[in-house]
Parts: sequence; structure tokens; C-alpha cells
Amino acid sequence: MKYLLSIIFIGIIAVGGMVVYMYSQVRFDAYKIIDYKPKLTTQIFDRNHELVANIFEGENRLYVKYKDIPPRMVEALLAIEDTSFFEHGGINFEAIFRALIKDIKAMKLVEGASTLTQQLIKNTVLTRKKTLSRKLNEAMLAFKLESVLTKEQILERYMNQVYFGHGYYGIKTAARGYFNKNLDQLSLKEIAILVGLPRAPSAYDPTRHIDISLSRANRVIYRMFHLGWISKQEYEKATREYPVVYDETLTKNKAPYVVDEVIKRLSKKYSDLKTGGYKIYLGLDLKLQELARESLKVGYDGILKRQKDENASNLNGAMMVLDNKTGDIRAMVGGVDYTKSHFNRATQSKRQPGSSFKPFIYLQALNVGYNAQSKIPDISRVYVDKKTDKEWKPKNYEENFEGMITLKNALVHSRNLATINLLDSLGMDDVHRKLKDEGFKNLPNDLSIALGTFGISPYDFSGFYTTFSNYGERVKPRLITKIINKFGDEQDFGVQKTKITSPAQAYLMIDILKSVVSRGTGRKANVKGVEVAGKTGTTNRYVDAWFCGFTPDIEVVTWYGNDDNTPMGRGETGGRSAGPSFKHFVQNYLRLYPQTQRRFNVPDGVKYKTSHNTKLYFTDTSPLPSGQNPENQNQGNLIF
Repeated sequence: MKYLLSIIFIGIIAVGGMVVYMYSQVRFDAYKIIDYKPKLTTQIFDRNHELVANIFEGENRLYVKYKDIPPRMVEALLAIEDTSFFEHGGINFEAIFRALIKDIKAMKLVEGASTLTQQLIKNTVLTRKKTLSRKLNEAMLAFKLESVLTKEQILERYMNQVYFGHGYYGIKTAARGYFNKNLDQLSLKEIAILVGLPRAPSAYDPTRHIDISLSRANRVIYRMFHLGWISKQEYEKATREYPVVYDETLTKNKAPYVVDEVIKRLSKKYSDLKTGGYKIYLGLDLKLQELARESLKVGYDGILKRQKDENASNLNGAMMVLDNKTGDIRAMVGGVDYTKSHFNRATQSKRQPGSSFKPFIYLQALNVGYNAQSKIPDISRVYVDKKTDKEWKPKNYEENFEGMITLKNALVHSRNLATINLLDSLGMDDVHRKLKDEGFKNLPNDLSIALGTFGISPYDFSGFYTTFSNYGERVKPRLITKIINKFGDEQDFGVQKTKITSPAQAYLMIDILKSVVSRGTGRKANVKGVEVAGKTGTTNRYVDAWFCGFTPDIEVVTWYGNDDNTPMGRGETGGRSAGPSFKHFVQNYLRLYPQTQRRFNVPDGVKYKTSHNTKLYFTDTSPLPSGQNPENQNQGNLIF
């Protein structure tokens, strides 16, 4: 007797312990559903609110609130999965009884009787194994949830949690993925396809088994008709419909170099970047992004054709497109083929800018009183390094010299000797200090700086070039304009500007750079119908080729070179290699945006003298040289 009592006592303790354990587990599991915090996909949009990419980790899910779910979609789901959902308390005992009879007849578990509440539990915290212990836990959880959550809250969690196949979690994600539509744009047939998926997502996947998927959808539609929830006309119309189904990548990444840069910049600050459901807005324009990719390929193909494909494995390029006034990055292409190389040459590659750096030297000359018509010596000299006693005898690309030439012609034709002599006369140390103050880094402290002998990325260089395109006020390139979190809180990323010179002084440089394109080294970048200003850049042995140009609205910086820093081949100058890609971009930009401003504004403080039908511009800071008195001068805010 004593032995029997001991067994009973132990049994009671065991059962009690099990009940306590199950109750604590139910509380823990219930909390995960009640305080529902699923992984949410972050979306990136361009300036026109076009989707650039989805970024996520593990589960691709776009959240939708119950109030935004169409009533017809709720009806379709209930019709096929749980008709009495709004009537039961989490467990449908009538359905259980029907399923039990079928299981007894088959002598095995052949049919479930799970309510939507139970399905939510299975999809969130429990496994799908048909065991007694799991069923017991499921029932306890179902009662718990029904006592805490409203029916609408349960449906909202179900619609967002359930897997709909093809990597889509949640009904909103599936609608966007399969049909490229918002929920309120779906037809009845499309709704039926979606609500029929959770039972067997792979088997009913419309991208793989369209006939099976349509058959399942028709059963949903028939069930709705049988229940009297749709009319015969609606039933017949929906049954006949054959929707267009999309089979796309989950990320839908249309600008991979840009997306990589966004992730790189935000990952440290936002640890939940891929799971927090952020909406990230860029200054990017997807139409211009695609155009930039095409334009970069134009220059790339031209180089390969001229060099007989000798550089095919090594040659690459990059392009940056900015809005002149805001610095918003309208396009950023870090290579000719992302599938072959994810390395972003626009942001990560530090290449010598060559002669495209010269305008920054010439701007300093203008700011201390030089004028475009000032004469500077284009003559050969031998320079001796005071520290090493090494001699340096630079030369022009043409291997000649022209004596005294105007500052304007020296830059228009990219005369190396004239530039070095100008730098020497300005004072190397003074120029070097001012350039560092403007933000340039890793500058050599010698006269070779005149030839752009330092490394800089196309991204950074495009920012510096806004000194000219934005009339003396440098704008930092802006990739991200704002971020909105899942609660609707918004963070704006403002425009960052730094005044470098006055608008009038900047315009003197714009005028010179216009001549670079119209009659100088940048002729291949000239575009009819719009004023273009810019500068070519070529480094020794044709290692790097640049064209940095702009119109009144946009700036485009293009670079080409071999990834291993070997020469591209003889004759691959900035004008020849990069100029055509710039031209291709601007020509097509004008077709996309014909309303763009076509001519540069002339700011207040700029005056001119007409000589031989040519306007010689000057300012109070940069007067015309003596002997060129400003007769017949004009001034004002000129727009031609």
C-alpha cells in the first residue's frame, strides 16, 4: 500500500510539474505573438519614390495593418481556411470532431482541424508535427491568445507572419512579388491565388505550378460563391481570369553599386537595418542610373575597340552624376559590370586626376587678381628639389611650348608647362595650404600637384567639382535624403555646403571650362542644344582618363582605367576615352528631361568687354590686364 501511494504521489508531482512547465511555456510563447515584432524588410526608393531595392535578413516581409487589408481578402481567407473564425474561441470543436472521424477511419492522422489562430501559432512558435503534446500546447495557446487579442489583431498577425512561397513572408510582400500590385489593386482571382498558398506554398507557387495554383484559386472562389459571399457573375468572371504572374528576384535590386553603398554607410548606425522595416529615400534617379550605366559602357567599348580588346580583363570605369545645387547623387556606377566585380570604383578607387585637377589651381590665380586674359609663360624650365637636389623637367602633352599665352588658353588646351609656371608664381606653399583648407587630402607638397599627382575617388572629386557647377559653393555629394522608421519617425539628411569663392569668380572659371569643351581638349564632350563646361584629365602613360563636366543643372564625372594601374594604351586621353560617355549621357538626359536649363546664368558682379565678337569677362577681383580697358563694358545678371 505504501509503495502504491508513493507511485501515486510521484505521478501527481510529475503531472503537476508538466502542467507548470507547459503553462510557463505557453506564457512565453503567447508573449511572442501578443508582442509581435517580426523581421521587416527595409526598402530603398529613388527620388521619384520608385523602388530601388528590398534589403532583408532571413525573411522578406512588408508589414500591413488590418485596416489596410481589403475585406474581400479576409472573406477569401476565411472561406477556404476557417469559415467560423469570428464565432469560435480559438478551437473549432465541430471541425475537430469531423477530422477525428476521418482519422479513425483511416487509422492515422489524415486531416487537421486547425483554426487560423492555431495556424498562426504553428507558424510563429510551434512546429508542424502532428503530436499530442504539440496539439495540447497549441490549444492552450489558442485560448490564451483569444482572451487577449481581438479577432482583427489575430488576423493582422496571421496575414503578416505566414509564408506565401517564393521567399515572400506576409500577404503584402506576396502581392508585390507575384503580381507587382498593392493589396487594394488585386483582382478576386489574384486574391484567391494568394490566400490559397499557405496550405502548401511550394506546391501552389504560381511561378512554378501555375495550373495547380489556378485550380486551388478556383476552389477558393467556388467556396466563396457556395457561402453566398460573391455573386454568380463575380464567380464566373473570376474563374475565367488568368492573371499575369511575375517571377523576380526578392531584392529587386536595380542599382547594386548604390545599394551596397547605402548598406555600408548605415549598417553601423542602424544595427537592425535589414530587419527594421525602414524606408530609405535617395536622391537617385533610376532612369539616370540606367542611362549612366549605358553611357559608361559606351566609353568602355570604345577603348576596347581601339586597343583591340587588350585590356578586356582589366579595364573598368566609374561615373558620378550630381545635381549641381543640392549635391544629390542622381546616378552612381562603380564599374561596367556588377556581376563580374562588386568593387565600387566610384567610392573606393583612388586614382590620379591628372589635368582635370588644373581648374583648382587656376581658380586660385583668379582669386588673387589674375584674369582669363592674363599672360603666363608656357616655356620649358628645369626645377630642382631643394631637399633632394633632383632635377625635374616637365613637358607638355604635345612636347612643344608656345611662349607667353593667356591663362584661358593655357587651361583650354591643358598646357602643363604654363600650369606649373603659374603655380610657381603663385607660391607653392600658399597654394598647397589653401587646397588643404578646401578639403583636398594626400596632396604632394611640390610642383607636381599642378598635374594632379595624387589619388582621389570619383565620388570625392565630383563633390569638389561642384565648386564650379554650383557657382563657388561646394556641395557635399548626398546619397540619402531621408529615412523613415516603422513608426513613421523621419530623419532628414540636409544639404551640406561650403563657400569656396564668390559666384562671380566661379563664373570666370565656368566660362573658361566652356571653351575647353567648345574648342579645347574636351571637344568630344560637346553637346548641341545645351552649354557644357568641363575639363579632361590624362595621367602619364595613359593610366587614367577623366572627363569632369557639367551643364547648368547636372554634373557628370567619368573615369576609366585598368584596375591594376597599367596603361590603357596609347592615345587614351581623357577627351578621347571619357568625353564620348559624357556626351552620350547628356544627349539622352536632354531627351528624358527636355525642360532642363540650357544656358548658364551670369551672376551679378561679372562684367565683360566685347573684342572681335568675343566677350572678355572680368570682375573687380579679376580685372582685365592693362591695355584692355573695359570699353563698352556691360554688367548685371545676364542670361543668354
